[in-house]
Amino acid sequence: MPDFEYTARNASGAAISGLIAANSPQDALAQLTARQIFPLKIEMAETAKTQQKQVSRRVPARHLASFYSQLADLLKSGVPLLRSLELLEGQTRQPALKAVLSEVRASVANGTRLYDAMRIHPKAFSELVCSMVRAGEEGGFLEDVLKRIAAVTEHQEEMKSKVIGALVYPMFLVVVGTAVVSILIVFFVPKFAGTFDAMKERGELPWATSALMGISESVQGYWHFGLIALIAIILGLQQWFATDAGKAFWSRFELRSPGLGRVVRSLAIARFCRVLGTLMQNGVPLLQSLRIAKDATGNQVLADAIDHATDNITAGKSLARPLGASGEFPVEVVEMIAVAEEANNLENVLIGISDNLERRSDRELQMVVRLLEPVLLLLMAIVVLFVFVALLVPILQSSGAA
Repeated sequence: MPDFEYTARNASGAAISGLIAANSPQDALAQLTARQIFPLKIEMAETAKTQQKQVSRRVPARHLASFYSQLADLLKSGVPLLRSLELLEGQTRQPALKAVLSEVRASVANGTRLYDAMRIHPKAFSELVCSMVRAGEEGGFLEDVLKRIAAVTEHQEEMKSKVIGALVYPMFLVVVGTAVVSILIVFFVPKFAGTFDAMKERGELPWATSALMGISESVQGYWHFGLIALIAIILGLQQWFATDAGKAFWSRFELRSPGLGRVVRSLAIARFCRVLGTLMQNGVPLLQSLRIAKDATGNQVLADAIDHATDNITAGKSLARPLGASGEFPVEVVEMIAVAEEANNLENVLIGISDNLERRSDRELQMVVRLLEPVLLLLMAIVVLFVFVALLVPILQSSGAA
C-alpha cells in the first residue's frame, strides 16, 4: 500500500500536512475526511513513486496500441470498465502487458480511477496517455480518448519503423565494410610480411605498403588495448551524455548536423505538435499540455525553447512569439501557430502541421539515405582498393626488378 503526502486543514482551520497509507488518492481522501481533516492537496509520496518506477514494466508500443483500441471497443459496447480490464488481461499473451493489466485491474477494483492506476506504471503508460485518460474520464468521453491514443501510438510506431527501415541498409553497409577491412588487415595482410622484409631493409617499400603493414602490426599487437580504450570511451561518453551539458551538446549536434539535422528537427517538432494538439483536443489545459508535449521532442534544445514559451504564456503572452524568438522553430510553423491562435483553432492546426512535417521529413530522409548509400559504397571501395594496391605495387616492382 503506497504512502500519500497531503496538505490539509483540520476542523479548527489550522494548516496541517503529513503522510497516509492508502490504496488510491480517493481512499486517502476518504480516510482523511473520516478524521475530519479536509485535504487541499493529495499526491503520492516520492518514495512510493520511486518504488513503483522500479517495479514498473516496459510494454512494447504495438501491444499497448491494441490494448487501447480493444478497451475502447468494449467500453463503447457497454461493458463495464472493470470487466473490460479483466477480459483484456485474460486474452493477452504478452507477459509484461498481462502483469501490468493485472495490477491496473486490482487498483481499479479498489476504487482507484483508471488514470491513477495507470500512472503507477510510467514505463508502460506515458504521461501523455495518463493525462488524456484523465481528461476522458472527467469529461465522460473515455472511449473516444482511448481510440485517439491508439491512433497516436500506432502513428508514432509507424514513423519509427520508417526511420529505422530507411537506415537499415546504410548501417548494413557500415558493418559489412568494417568487417571486410578488419579481416583483410588482421588475416590477409600479415601473410605478405615476409615477402616485403627485403624491400623494407633496402628502403624500397612504397609508403602505402609501409603504412598498411604498420596498421596491421598495431592491430595485431595492441588490439586488446584498443578494445579497452574503445569501451572506456563509450562508457565515458554515455555518462557525459547523461549530464545536462552532454544532453545539450548532443541536442545541438542533432539539430545542426549536415544532412540529417533538418530531418531530426522536423520530426521532433512534428512529434511536439501532434502530442500538443492531441492533448488540447481532449480537453487538457494548454500549460499542462505544453509541459507534457515538450518531452515528446526528444531534444533538450527544443524542450528548453518550449519551456521558455510556457513561461511567456503564464505571463499572458502568445505561444507563437517566444517559439519564433528562440530561432529553433521554422518560420512557417511559427506563422501557422500565430494564425491558429488568432482563429482559436490551435489544436487542429497543430495536427495539420505535424502531418505536413512528417510527410516532408519522410521525403528528405529518403533523399539523404539515397545519397548516403553510394557514398558508403565509394568509401568501402576506396579502402579495399588501397589495401590491394598497397600489396600489389611492391610485388610488381620486385617482379620487374627480377
